[in-house]
Amino acid sequence: MSGLDVEKIKRDSRRLRGSVAEGLEDPVTGALAEADTVITKFHGIYQQDDRDTRNERREARLEPAYQFMIRVRVPGGVINPKQWQALDELAGSVANGTLRLTTRQAVQFHGVAKEDLRTLMRGIDAVLMDSLAACGDVNRNVMCHVQPEASEVHAQALQWAQRLSAHLTPKTGAWREIWIDGKKVADSETEPEAEPLYGETYLPRKFKIGVAIPPINDVDIFSQDLGFIAIEEEGRLVGFNVTVGGGLGCTHGEPKTFPRLGDVIGFIPPGQLLELAETVVTIQRDFGDRKERKHARFKYTIEDRGLDWLRQELQGRLQATLEPARAFEFIHSGDRYGWTEAVDGSWQLNLFILSGRLFPQQRQGLRVLIDEGVVADVRLTPNQNLVLAGVSASHRARVEETLAAHGLDEHRQASPVRLNAMACVALPTCGLAMAEAERYLPDLVRRIEEMAARHGVEEQPITVRISGCPNGCSRPYLAEIGLVGRAPGRYNLYLGAGFDGSRLNRLALDNANEADILEYLDGAFAHFAAGREPGEHFGNFLVRAGFIAPAHHGRDVNL
Repeated sequence: MSGLDVEKIKRDSRRLRGSVAEGLEDPVTGALAEADTVITKFHGIYQQDDRDTRNERREARLEPAYQFMIRVRVPGGVINPKQWQALDELAGSVANGTLRLTTRQAVQFHGVAKEDLRTLMRGIDAVLMDSLAACGDVNRNVMCHVQPEASEVHAQALQWAQRLSAHLTPKTGAWREIWIDGKKVADSETEPEAEPLYGETYLPRKFKIGVAIPPINDVDIFSQDLGFIAIEEEGRLVGFNVTVGGGLGCTHGEPKTFPRLGDVIGFIPPGQLLELAETVVTIQRDFGDRKERKHARFKYTIEDRGLDWLRQELQGRLQATLEPARAFEFIHSGDRYGWTEAVDGSWQLNLFILSGRLFPQQRQGLRVLIDEGVVADVRLTPNQNLVLAGVSASHRARVEETLAAHGLDEHRQASPVRLNAMACVALPTCGLAMAEAERYLPDLVRRIEEMAARHGVEEQPITVRISGCPNGCSRPYLAEIGLVGRAPGRYNLYLGAGFDGSRLNRLALDNANEADILEYLDGAFAHFAAGREPGEHFGNFLVRAGFIAPAHHGRDVNL
């Protein structure tokens, strides 16, 4: 579907209504109309089918096994106990029994039938959650570091992330009309409500914002369209450095598409955050490419027009001028596992969840702790993991006992490689997937662990990320070892990103099978074991030693 086709669908949708309500009532098919699948993305819904059964169903003259993925928006990744209970119940009653934690701190339900969509939406609405703008050509879930009680600065940064999410949420009433109220959607003669920020066609493509708190870059701030790096001075949040133009998606074989790291363009005090974010969004609304969707992200707007142009646009639209950027430092982009004491004396426990997939047994263990009231809230990390917050010292033993009984204590014995591994969903449900990712990750990590042990570097943390396609949902281009699907059983291998998320990796093998990938990695580990310096990370060593050339720009990544 071309960019102009999508623009017409958005323009004709009457602020994201389309014919979705009518399609939900059609008993003949488990699917929605093609145009409505564009609109439902803005509602946090992707229509999918089980690709494992496609051929079998085609031979039986059956339509594909249509099902829906619903993404719940969780600004800053914080979920209270009542909300978690609702999510857990819905996972068991209308979804496939699992909850999926995403790399943008959201929650996904998989395997939902069309007739159950309203039940699910009403269930999350009852606990003041929604899926509006979790997908689609709008600003999506605003990310933030997930331990806000670690200091006052953390708490303030989270509050700004949540305020920003609310500020940039579309104003359409379509979500409530279709999913909650059950009222007849306004007819074609009715003028829909205004969208003062987005207009009738919203943005050219998706837009992503994150808030990072140095020295931890868990949100991968340089991958965001717009980023805010919290600057702390003498224990106070004095403002944010601003980054623009990040984005990781590209297309195999099309050099005009490429990952890009965001540029730091200046500093703002906290009070200017909302205005600046809105201004940047409107610039992309007005200048982003609406004809070619592969060229429609904000990173290409900046690449085509330049940072000086962006600064001039900002200066012309803002009431204030950006100050020079302040000094900051990142040390890694992963999570801190185990117990951390908060400033109020309570404790937080960071759990490792492989690929972010919570299965029924794991859900049950978390539900026990939530129902017993020993956890104040649950936080989703940008690396698909969980933080249990607000635990009293007297309840720590109970938490550890329950988690161990339900297979949720892997953070205690998992290798550093496993603890820094991520994968997207990919097959069998993602329509874009070219190869396995989530289902392949456990075996891939096991092989890398064995290889690291043979070379005596098993205690070295190394980021490993695998994506079933080049769109980069698992942020593979920022991994020290990144795999991107080309076809079943075949991947591009990328090496040499910075452990702190500040440098892209570069193509090492193109369209390779597992044997070739593992052989190449074995050579890289041998060099690393023999030549690394104390404290040197794998990606940095590969670049310093000349094993892989550094990527100075996103165009270098696939060369």
